[in-house]
Amino acid sequence: MEAEVEITALAAGGDGVARLPDGLALFVPLAAPGDRVRIRVTERHRRFARAEINEVLVAGPGRCAPRCPVFGRCGGCAWQHLEYSVQVQAKQAILREALVRIGGWVLADEIPLTPSPAPYGYRTRARLLVGREGIGYRRQGSHALCAIDGCPILVPSLDAEVGRLAGARCVSPEPAEQGEWELVAGQDGRVRSHPVKSHPSKSHPVKGGGPTEFGAARDRIELRAGQDALAVSAGTFIQANLGLHDALHAAVLDSVGRGRHAIELHAGAGFFTLALARRFEEVEAIEVASSAVADLRANLLSAGLERVRVVEGDVEEVLKSRLGPRPELVLLDPPRAGLSPGALESLAELSAARIVYLSCDPATLARDSARLRERGYALESIQGFDLFPQTPHVEALAVLTRGDAPGG
Repeated sequence: MEAEVEITALAAGGDGVARLPDGLALFVPLAAPGDRVRIRVTERHRRFARAEINEVLVAGPGRCAPRCPVFGRCGGCAWQHLEYSVQVQAKQAILREALVRIGGWVLADEIPLTPSPAPYGYRTRARLLVGREGIGYRRQGSHALCAIDGCPILVPSLDAEVGRLAGARCVSPEPAEQGEWELVAGQDGRVRSHPVKSHPSKSHPVKGGGPTEFGAARDRIELRAGQDALAVSAGTFIQANLGLHDALHAAVLDSVGRGRHAIELHAGAGFFTLALARRFEEVEAIEVASSAVADLRANLLSAGLERVRVVEGDVEEVLKSRLGPRPELVLLDPPRAGLSPGALESLAELSAARIVYLSCDPATLARDSARLRERGYALESIQGFDLFPQTPHVEALAVLTRGDAPGG
């Protein structure tokens, strides 16, 4: 089926939103608000349909030319065809919609969102497929390789290294296998790498040598977290947009306050932990990844901070068996999936006066915060950070308070 439709908004997944002539909701990738497009329906369900654009009849005011030659085929970016101001407005709307529709919160004011200082050239981390056809990302909607020789959203040092590796004719360790590697650029501009999937040790996946030899760079990345210098292993998670590190760090610290006892869930290598240890007499930092735990302990030792008890283990299991005092604060930065039901229940049972929740998925933040509301928490504040320009993803910082908790 073909039809002409007008794009009225952007959905959380990044698609344009329209209505078919019969009123059915329609989702259209690579569309811009205000576009008048001729589409072909590719999927039809009871409550919605999906379509692809055959022709842009009238371009919306926020449509622009993408910078990347493989945009639309590569699965990495979804919004390079949108002016950056349109992206920021859409993310504010997506965050608000999730909190109201999924979370059931009543929000009177517009949600503030801090834009990225650089809409391009900001990303310090890239997960790449290395295969016989070259290196690149996965194709849109596929596991196949989309070969690249550069990437405009990467910081210059990482973009240059991708180009060098593409020119070095990367080949996979085995003819039938594509390897998956992560490249990370530190603040010093050096690029490190580590395997994401298993690779046969007998074979080196890059021919030609150079600044980055896959699997050989095991030293740590150095970055700053407020007044602290952190050393982070290449495989340990860090936020990929260094341009917003300072703003994010400051916003979290403005939200946590000071007190006697705090717990940090998903502490990582200590991006917030070290500063938290200067604001609370005792801190428990829980982290499941062994490499991150090792980094965290080393960073605490380097900073001379002894008031942090580091606990290695799954958050749900650690909280379930925890017998320590009630905290005044819980700070958490979970993965995109949010907290498991068991971890969320244990978090609520801690009865902390204040929960500071950093989330990279508005839907899971809305879900988890709604469950905390059932346990007596109110949403004190919410703000967004655009850590991921050219994509529909947005980081959110929520502060929830409970007036009847100890210290509240």
